[in-house]
Amino acid sequence: MDRTADTPDSRFSVPQPIRPDGAGATDPGPRNVMLDIQNPDLLVPPATDAGIVPNLRFSFSNAHMQLNRGGWSREVTVRDLPVATTLSGVNMRLTPGGVRELHWHKQAEWAYMLLGRVRVTAVDQDGRNFIADVGPGDLWYFPPGIPHSIQGLEDGAEFLLVFDDGSFSDIDTFSISDWFAHTPKDVLSANFGVPESAFDGMPDDQVYIYQAEVPGPLASQQVPDPQGAVPLSFTHRLLAQEPIVTPGGTVRIVDSTNFPVSKTVAAALVEIKPGGMREMHWHPNNDEWQYYLTGEGRMTAFAAQGTARTFDFRAGDVGYVPFAYGHYIQNTGDTSLWFLEMFKSDRFADVSLNQWMALTPRELVRTNLNAGEELLDSLRKEKWPVVKYPGTPAP
Repeated sequence: MDRTADTPDSRFSVPQPIRPDGAGATDPGPRNVMLDIQNPDLLVPPATDAGIVPNLRFSFSNAHMQLNRGGWSREVTVRDLPVATTLSGVNMRLTPGGVRELHWHKQAEWAYMLLGRVRVTAVDQDGRNFIADVGPGDLWYFPPGIPHSIQGLEDGAEFLLVFDDGSFSDIDTFSISDWFAHTPKDVLSANFGVPESAFDGMPDDQVYIYQAEVPGPLASQQVPDPQGAVPLSFTHRLLAQEPIVTPGGTVRIVDSTNFPVSKTVAAALVEIKPGGMREMHWHPNNDEWQYYLTGEGRMTAFAAQGTARTFDFRAGDVGYVPFAYGHYIQNTGDTSLWFLEMFKSDRFADVSLNQWMALTPRELVRTNLNAGEELLDSLRKEKWPVVKYPGTPAP
């Protein structure tokens, strides 16, 4: 067999599983070279990686596409990433006028708008309605059991949905069309007080996503509600928050303290500038589910007992960090790396390795690590979520 063309594109050199210290050997056998190019730290792990750590990465590009007139969706759940038991995600696109039909879930729905604009509607258990338009960088949150809908506006939209159950599937929801289709017409007639003929032409199955006309201005669709408005807004403007700014990037934290309705999902929107790194840290409240928005990065997770593993990420990838695993994320590209880190919790919490050491008796740290004065003098009592490598030019 001719193996002279190891790569599908002559512009790319073929990486080999050989570390600079000489460990490893060439791989002349069958292989997916493009995947090896995208995952250099799986092909050639850092020498500090060791032991068995479960897979902590899955790409939406490897997920099944659900195509409908009006849009598409794809999901990453525990079936695709078995370690991810606390949260799951759906990437959805709606055309202009495309509708994610009236429905509800047993799980809470947290969302981040990626592109475009949508109109969301909801009604709570006390009959109070909510109708709002959201755009890039905005969030919404619908508690479990609250019925809602999503419709694409002028240019359509793309967004990320996150659910507080790793086994959730967006297809397995309570849809209004599905319930109508599986209810006898005499029951529908009695419920709504109209003849059975009023239900002729109803869908025979779940609609899920469908195409409709782009709705008019928000004011034209407001429905007067004698019960009044919901007491807590279901939407939040994350990008309008003032970020935490450190030398390596920025962080915006959103949880129940500034988005009160969001009781089961907390998150941070992180920017790591070129030459920067999400500092060494861990989370004391729950597992971390990540979604990468732009750029390229590398994460190493420390799982205790001498085990650690490194993964490469790019836009559209999902990452996961089990509870209390130590980890850090490096920007490996030449543009800012943006990602979301999310938790099944009402509060965001992390523990900084640097801050912990700074607030511990100096002599104890010295003897524990055989640390010199240079390291001890550098420790910070204030948390810097994103740091930069020494000597990296300011952006």
